[in-house]
Parts: sequence; C-alpha cells; structure tokens
Amino acid sequence: MAQMKIEDIRAMSPDQQDDAILNLKKERFNLRFQRATGQLENTSRLREARRDIARIKTVAAQQRAKKK
Repeated sequence: MAQMKIEDIRAMSPDQQDDAILNLKKERFNLRFQRATGQLENTSRLREARRDIARIKTVAAQQRAKKK
C-alpha cells in the first residue's frame, strides 16, 4: 500500500476512515514483528504506516471540528 493522499482520505466516510486506521494498525503490528525477527525488508514502511495513521486521524479531527 502506497502512501495515502489527503484527497483520498477526505473522500472517505468516517466509517471508511476508521477501517483504514484499523487496517494500518494491524499492518504496523505485523511489520514490528517482522522487524524483530529480522524478516522486514522495507523498513521505511513502518514509518509510512505510522504517518498514514496520523494523517487519517488529523483529517478526521478537522472534519469533526467543521461540523460543530
């Protein structure tokens, strides 16, 4: 999964955003285990997943703030 774009995240519904965060957290968990066992080849993916999670949470917070 490539880095997520802001436009794509904004187009998601809140449920889709929650699903994306959940999937990224699962991926990050698996990547951490791969790193610990020495099987991780693309170490930058850990950083990308962490930033994608933050990006989605930021957009979701902005959208919630707009609704108020």
